[in-house]
Amino acid sequence: MKLATFLIAASLTSAAYAAPETYDINKDHSMPRFEYSHLGYSQQLSRFDSLTGTITLDRAAKTGSVDVTIDAKSVDSGSTVFNGHLQGEDFFDTAKFPTITFKSTAVKFDGEKVASVEGNLTIKGITKPATLTVISYLCMPHPMLKKDACGVTATTKIKRTEFNMGKYAPYVSDEVTLTLPVEAIKQ
Repeated sequence: MKLATFLIAASLTSAAYAAPETYDINKDHSMPRFEYSHLGYSQQLSRFDSLTGTITLDRAAKTGSVDVTIDAKSVDSGSTVFNGHLQGEDFFDTAKFPTITFKSTAVKFDGEKVASVEGNLTIKGITKPATLTVISYLCMPHPMLKKDACGVTATTKIKRTEFNMGKYAPYVSDEVTLTLPVEAIKQ
């Protein structure tokens, strides 16, 4: 009888551990950025100040999903005039396409850590496959919020011409590095 009770308790504990966990992205600590070469003179860095989304992880099954929406109107280059230029038709065209989205198709683990996230990136209504390579990953109890939290920084390279944003290419580089530093709090 004790063995049966132990096995039932063990299976319930395993089932609880294997359950997917969903995390809401904390927009105060998640600021996607993009970097490109400006005429070969310098590497320019801009960011987006507003995003929403969720991350779901089943660490026992080594699966998950990522769903991120970036407010393209929140682009911040450090210059109000240039922000307006980036929001124009030649680039993000935020009047017609106010958001950028990434929806995962697969989350790949290396041991206990997320190594990459494959998915579909949509910019200006154009969807292309993209793989985010994870360069840092940590899940642990948040010391101030007293809730479980996960943080990740992931990066990918895209060609902006593939998203109908090719103005001034190749002088202003076609290749753009996207970096997504994200912190998320368990629901």
